[in-house]
Amino acid sequence: MERVQGIGGHFMRAADPAALGAWYRDCLGLDADEHGLWRQEPGPTVFATFESGTDHFGSRTQQSMINFRVRDLDAMLAQLRAKGADVAAETQDMAGVGRFGWVTDPEGNRVELWQPA
Repeated sequence: MERVQGIGGHFMRAADPAALGAWYRDCLGLDADEHGLWRQEPGPTVFATFESGTDHFGSRTQQSMINFRVRDLDAMLAQLRAKGADVAAETQDMAGVGRFGWVTDPEGNRVELWQPA
């Protein structure tokens, strides 16, 4: 059986694609090139499904949520707050898994940040 080898891309609709791309670059440090190519650091990737009624993604109209691995969750959340980003007040700790926090991008997409254990 053939199997996928990893995530090849994440594509998003945006009212202002250039501005949204700049937000991800300037606030999260996602340094994609002019074609959107981003060489990420090696590490775990989680693929999980959720019940349709979940509130985990923020808005019920958001069908999926990207999760970015971060080295230091507290430092990333402070950086985002300093840039005026819409950062959720709560964080979550999961024993053996790590810590989670959330930010909403300028287009209303909730993004999860994960500091692995």
